[in-house]
Order: sequence, then C-alpha cells, then structure tokens
Amino acid sequence: MAAPPSRRRQAPFLIGLVLILAALPVGWFVFLREPPAPLPPQAQPRPVVTQEEAKKAVELVLSSFEGTVDVKHGEAGAWEPARKDMPLRSTDVVRTGRGSWAVVLNGESVELRMEADTEISVAELSDQLSEFLLNNGMATATVRGRSNVRHTFILKAKGADAEASTSQGTFTMSNNGEGTVSVGTREGDVKLTGKEGKFVIVRAGQRSIVRPGQEPTTPVTIPSTVFMKMEWPTGKQRNREVAVVGHTDPGSRVTVDGASVPTDENGQFTVNLSLKDGANMVKVAAVSVGGARQDAQQELTYEAPPPPKPPKPPKPPKPGTIKVDTGVFQGTSP
Repeated sequence: MAAPPSRRRQAPFLIGLVLILAALPVGWFVFLREPPAPLPPQAQPRPVVTQEEAKKAVELVLSSFEGTVDVKHGEAGAWEPARKDMPLRSTDVVRTGRGSWAVVLNGESVELRMEADTEISVAELSDQLSEFLLNNGMATATVRGRSNVRHTFILKAKGADAEASTSQGTFTMSNNGEGTVSVGTREGDVKLTGKEGKFVIVRAGQRSIVRPGQEPTTPVTIPSTVFMKMEWPTGKQRNREVAVVGHTDPGSRVTVDGASVPTDENGQFTVNLSLKDGANMVKVAAVSVGGARQDAQQELTYEAPPPPKPPKPPKPPKPGTIKVDTGVFQGTSP
C-alpha cells in the first residue's frame, strides 16, 4: 500500500534536518573552535650575575659651566681647562674659580651644581652609587629616584666628620675647609652623619651643622634670612692694608668683592684688603644653605699720609762768630 502524499512530502525535509544537525559539530570543530595554545619555548637558564657586574661603572659628564673651571685627572694630575661635556671618572677633581659655577651629571640619577670657589673630588661611581668629596665651598645635589634601580648619593666633607646621603631629594652642603659643615634640605630626606657615626635626618626645609669633632646639631627650620653683622673701619684710612671683620650664621658662604672668605665654626670672619688711592667700594655677601642671601657694602677711602716736611736748613753763623771744635769763641776781629 502506497504512503500518503503528505508523508512523501515530509520525507525530504526530515532527511535535510538530520543532515544539518549532523553537520553542526563538524562545523564547530573546523571553524569556531579556538586553536590550542602553542607550547611555551623551553626556558633558558638565567646567567649568574655577580655583585661586581650588578654595580656597573658609569661616567660623569661636566654638562655646563661658566667662568673659570679646571679639571685634573687624579690627585697627581695637572690642572687643565674644563671642556663642555667633558667625561669625569673616579679620582678626578673639579674646581670653580671666582664668580664661576659648574654642573656635573651622573646620567639621569644625579645633578651636582658647584658654586664659585668650590672644589670636589670624585670618589666612586656606579649605577647604584655616586660618592663625592666636597673639599671646600658649596654644592647642591639633586638625586632622582628610579623605579628599576635604587641609586644612593653620598657627599662627604674633606677635613670634617660630616657625610650626607640620600636616595631621592635635593640638598646643599657647605664646607669652610676647617671642619665646619652645614647641610640644608630642600626636598626629600637627607641622612647627615657626624662624629662616631651619630646621625640625624634632615627633612625638607631643615638644616643641621656639624662642627669639628662634634655630632650633627638637631635639625631646625632654615631661616628665611641670613644674619650678617659687619665691623667696618671708620674715617679716612691712612694705611693701605685694612682688616674687615664680620659675623654671619655658621655654615653660610661669605664672599668679599666676589672672592670667598672662610668663616670659623661660629660664623666669624676677617679679611685683609688692600686699598687703592681714593674711594674703595667693598661689597660683602653671605649665602645660606637654604639659598637666602644678605648683602652689605661700605665705601672705604684711602688718603695717603702727607709727605714728611723737609728738615730746616741750618742757620748761618752770626757775624764775628768763629766755630771751633771745642765750642764757640766770640770776639772782635783785629
């Protein structure tokens, strides 16, 4: 008996539906399935890095300067004029002259600005450590922290017990060359060490002083002004050489007519000046480690003493007077 016409019409539809359902898994496997992740490459063994290799040597650069700046390579080297972008290495020495300045860079980690009449020595350099010696004068260090390498900057004072160190910040150090050192911090924190390893933390806006053979003083707020008192000679000066005496804050940098003048541990100073004929304008400036400045000036007049009067000529003998060796005989000529 033949199937009804409606069933014959449904048969192709059912066969097609079965074929479509059967093809779905194959299509998903071919077109939609994510390819398997590639096998990771075989890890290579890490090379062993020694401590010496980790502290890579770096090179300083004298990036900019103005005025008279000299460099010598090693303590026994000869002084030579500085050149822009001049490379510096350990044991090199840099000095600035009167009215001069210089900036030394250690990559992106350290910037060291030297003021006039300042001398520094390079002690040690690496990508993790910069160590300098401030022989005398004033210098400002800016240390920038980096995320991948921790860099420590150390500035020691020659002839003193003071040592300042930081990993990030800005500070100024002055060294009078006789054992008195002042440190003022502008940004960050600075560890200031004195006698027998005793130290203080000098925070931003503070200063501390290390005197000969003493520990650092308790950090205090940096004054906004600089104290300076002068004792000027009075009246007209009869001597060409005069002494100018003054007093300022301990650790401040003093210049007289642009030339640096050393101060003692209490901030007192004396400078001998040679005067020219007539009026002499003498200018004095004191600068603190916080950047404050105080100026003073005075006109000193040199007036040469009058020349000595010539001796009076001897009086002529009176008439009728005869001079003899044994005295004076007076009489009348025959």
